[in-house]
Amino acid sequence: MTEHPQWAELVPESEQPWQTLSSTELVGPPRRLVRDTVRAHGGQELSYVYRPRGPSAVFVLPITPAGEAVLIRQYRYPLGAHITEVVAGGIEEGEQPAQAGARELLEEVGGISASWVALPGFYPQPSISGVVFYPLLALDVALGEAQLEISELIERLVLPLPEVYRRLSAGEIFDGPSSLVLFQARRHLEERGYL
Repeated sequence: MTEHPQWAELVPESEQPWQTLSSTELVGPPRRLVRDTVRAHGGQELSYVYRPRGPSAVFVLPITPAGEAVLIRQYRYPLGAHITEVVAGGIEEGEQPAQAGARELLEEVGGISASWVALPGFYPQPSISGVVFYPLLALDVALGEAQLEISELIERLVLPLPEVYRRLSAGEIFDGPSSLVLFQARRHLEERGYL
């Protein structure tokens, strides 16, 4: 899990069909935003605003020994709403995805797991972002006290897996990455007899 599963398919900078003519950083780290002037494959000159490749995050679906999913209900300021999500967070410099997953699991729901399954990685918004998401399934999760950051307003939800997948099928889980993680995890949960 040290590389993104699709990195081998990315086009090297030297072979890109679009040529970068100039680049301006609009917003600096940690959430960089860049505006490039490019010459597209048809020769036209375009302005393109995006987040460059490099940043990454983990998304963790914790499962208890009783076969319950541990989700979170989190306040999201841009939406002005609380939404249901899986555990998630940014991968810090020098961290591997599994390390970040274990850290986020402990911080957000007080969870510890010794059994992890890597799910297929994905790009959440490839038209405007080079961000990579690494989903993980954490099994036999023991729950303790969460260690929330000062900016986090999170409620832990421990739900039977059939109820979680009912909510997913009914369109009641609005967070896209969480929905995809649940979709990717389903086969693994079925194979292990949880569903």
